[in-house]
Amino acid sequence: MDPAERLAVRLLGPLEVVVGRRPVDLTTGRLRTLVVTLALSAGRPVTVDQLAMAVWGPDLPIDVRRTVSTYMTRLRNALGAESIVFDPAGYVLRARPDDVDALRFDSLLDAAARAVDPAREAELVDKAVSLWRGFPFEGVHSAWLEAGEAPRLVDRYLSAVEHRAHRLAVAGRGADVLPLLRELTALFPLRESLWARLLVVLDRCDRPVEALEHYEVIRVRISRELGVDPGPELQRIYRELLGRTVTGSVPEPRRPLEVVPRQLPADVHGFAGRAVEVEALDGLLDDEADQGVRAARIVVIDGAEGVGKTALAVHWAHQVAHRFPDGQVYVDLHGRDPASRAMSPAEAVDALLDSFLVPERYRPGGVEGRAALYRSVLSGRRVLTVLDNARDAAQVRQLLPGGPGCVAVVTARTPLTGIVVALGARTIRLDRPTVDEARQLLAHRLGADRVRAEPDAVVEIIDSCGRLPLALARVATRARARAGRPLAELAAQLRGRRAPDLPSDG
Repeated sequence: MDPAERLAVRLLGPLEVVVGRRPVDLTTGRLRTLVVTLALSAGRPVTVDQLAMAVWGPDLPIDVRRTVSTYMTRLRNALGAESIVFDPAGYVLRARPDDVDALRFDSLLDAAARAVDPAREAELVDKAVSLWRGFPFEGVHSAWLEAGEAPRLVDRYLSAVEHRAHRLAVAGRGADVLPLLRELTALFPLRESLWARLLVVLDRCDRPVEALEHYEVIRVRISRELGVDPGPELQRIYRELLGRTVTGSVPEPRRPLEVVPRQLPADVHGFAGRAVEVEALDGLLDDEADQGVRAARIVVIDGAEGVGKTALAVHWAHQVAHRFPDGQVYVDLHGRDPASRAMSPAEAVDALLDSFLVPERYRPGGVEGRAALYRSVLSGRRVLTVLDNARDAAQVRQLLPGGPGCVAVVTARTPLTGIVVALGARTIRLDRPTVDEARQLLAHRLGADRVRAEPDAVVEIIDSCGRLPLALARVATRARARAGRPLAELAAQLRGRRAPDLPSDG
């Protein structure tokens, strides 16, 4: 691409797109969503399905590929003919990662994690924080982005600010960060770690009375909205303030790279059925009543392509996420297709350590050492881990937690007998749903009245889809887009065809 046409995208605040020195005003909401989604993977392909979910969510257009292609043509017209290329894996935005502020933000914090010199680490964190101009993707409306990347970026930013505030307070420069802490505690009034930094900074600025007043504000708010007292760190700071003994010994907050992970994909729209399987998963948590349990609880969900393994795992994980306050981790192991490259155990362990943003300099060599470190990170914590699309037991064995308080859910197309035998994992064999369950799924997505009005057409649609949840979901999306037309018409179109547009996961 011509340097004069170099593309820069700013996502950490109101969306800004610049080609060369020319600002590009994308007034259409869908074009704005598309460019954000592409920019988050700058230089790498984004699939048509991912782009469609970001723009339309579950209400996909009838012809997804053609519609996405039309919008891509419009986006190229705005950004330049060479700005977006298409390859078999999807669409690629030809921008350098350093020219996308959200990617540079992540890169700077990752580099800070690897830095050995504290001064260099501080410099990198400061640069990362300085990139922020407001909430990510302001002016872009996408439930997919709002549920995924936006919260992750915000959480990482807040942790970086907390880390920076601690460092400046210790250095006697707390006043430099005080205005930002005031602004952020107003925006995130229940984030106790932010309030802890504010109280310490105020005290370091010789304003202990104001710090005590702020503690009372947050104490009342937490009590009123959550029905609990402030956590141990805030209470300890309060006691030290009362005793006029704040000496700078307040522990450093979580480093920017040690945040509590909230990585679950968006919950499944219109999830229905699977009551028996959900009850079996709930049984994992019932084990907590057994005081003899001294190991992590592990379950393997196996079944054929398209039966809804990922949907069940993700949906259940969302239902019980509140039971795991120390984090919910999700890793796609890419083992669904024997012809594709699955994630190696070493890569997967590193991905898990990345979830807790463990600095590289603390990681031992070798997969066994890193796996042991990961189990140490989980020790004493309550963390839910979803390991999706495992290829075999060897890929998964090093990735599982060891101690109580943690739960791991693994999905695979084939039984992982080695995990069951060695670690006592439970298994849930997921078959195709019954006709009644398939009908319930369609009713959730299309409305019970519409399904009830055409029982024969519904049965034919279910048969054409082979009772596969992913195929049923895709067909339901098409039916919703044609709300005024009979289901019998859609059933006739599907007659004699294989399960339509079946995605390659699940």
